[in-house]
Amino acid sequence: MSIFGTMKAAIRVSRQPASTKNPHSLAILQGCREAVENCRRDGENIADEVSIIADKKRYEIIDGLRGYFLVTMLLNHLIFIGGNWMLSINQNQLAFVESAQGFILLSGLLAGMIYSRRMIIHGYREARRQSWARAFEIYRYAMGVIMAVLVLQMLLPDAGRIWHDWLGKTTLDEPLRLAAIATLLFQPTFMDILPQYVLYMFFLPAVIWLCLRGKLAYVLAGSLALWMAAQLGIQTFATEVVDNLIASSDKQGLRASFNLFGWQMVFFAGVITGVLTATGKVDWSQIFRPKATRIPKLCLAICVFFLPLRILSSHDLMPQFVLAKFATMEIRADFGPVYLMNFIAAAVGFTWLLMAGSQHGNPWVRKLSFALRWLFSLSFLRLLGRHSLQVYVWHVAIVYIVFYIDQRTPEFSQFTKSFIGISSIMLLSLPALWRERARFAGGPQPQIIQGTSSGV
Repeated sequence: MSIFGTMKAAIRVSRQPASTKNPHSLAILQGCREAVENCRRDGENIADEVSIIADKKRYEIIDGLRGYFLVTMLLNHLIFIGGNWMLSINQNQLAFVESAQGFILLSGLLAGMIYSRRMIIHGYREARRQSWARAFEIYRYAMGVIMAVLVLQMLLPDAGRIWHDWLGKTTLDEPLRLAAIATLLFQPTFMDILPQYVLYMFFLPAVIWLCLRGKLAYVLAGSLALWMAAQLGIQTFATEVVDNLIASSDKQGLRASFNLFGWQMVFFAGVITGVLTATGKVDWSQIFRPKATRIPKLCLAICVFFLPLRILSSHDLMPQFVLAKFATMEIRADFGPVYLMNFIAAAVGFTWLLMAGSQHGNPWVRKLSFALRWLFSLSFLRLLGRHSLQVYVWHVAIVYIVFYIDQRTPEFSQFTKSFIGISSIMLLSLPALWRERARFAGGPQPQIIQGTSSGV
């Protein structure tokens, strides 16, 4: 009997008095209920997948951007004796905008889009379960890469001395330090982004829940209050106590490159944007229009204003009387006001250029927009972006190994450094290629939907 026949029979049964229903009729009614429930579940799953696939092109650009930030992050983290010219291939040479900011923003954007849809379709508890599961997965990767480096430190000659500035005196036989690492209080160099994500993903369901219920103002106010606390150093009342409690033999206790109170604004700005996008409450095409150029012009003016300041500060050319005041607003760890202003200007201006620049009347603007779209649509960058978590962890291993080799050998020539840098970029794709090995081997395509890396 078809499902429709079963439903018709169930309707007849449901209309019968309870005393006249026989076991067979009750079985038909129960079967109908199960069929309807299965249809409902299938419909939810299909709706979830369709909503993601419908945004495939958008996700491809986001994946390409994340891949770009992973590449520039790698080049920025490759440290050589005598320096490396490839460090200059970075947007942070012209503005107070770094790859970490873009990477975190895009992660928040995807997390907001994906988990808000899941919360709408499957409910708060299921979305929370998935978000916390993702947080635990990120935690395992964060702990795994640290343990791998510590094992390498034991096996490689002189590695403890070479990596001392990055690891301190961290070893596998220091329980206090290992406990600090496990609780995310001690974060070795270049391993400090993932601990942020663990905490962000923990609070993500509550933030999305508030956004979906129209409490966006509360989320913005809370994020701004935490950012202000970071600028005023209010968190030091607690951090100094913790630092003294967990200090190890190298006199290092609490260690992190990012003040979470300040940097949370980047992630949750992306989350809010993602929720507004997923729910359709904002039509971005009406905001970022080819003829609506006042906002991008303002963003350009802000970036141009800070351009000479960025050049002067990066080359230690800024006069001391200016630096004394400027430095208080340019604290990277706290995501200070200078970074915040540049971040907003760059993000908004760049979004306008991608969305509306290709239809602008100025041919140079159109060419720049097409060039950026071409760059961020490169299959290599999109490949990295689809597996950003695994690629990021692998980039840490590459950076540590390259630095170890550089310190153990005579100074490389710039040509050799360039070769190592390009080779490292190619090696960066190994985790992504492994995870999509079935597709490259001619087998069935893996079940990967653009952007389903849950934001990280």
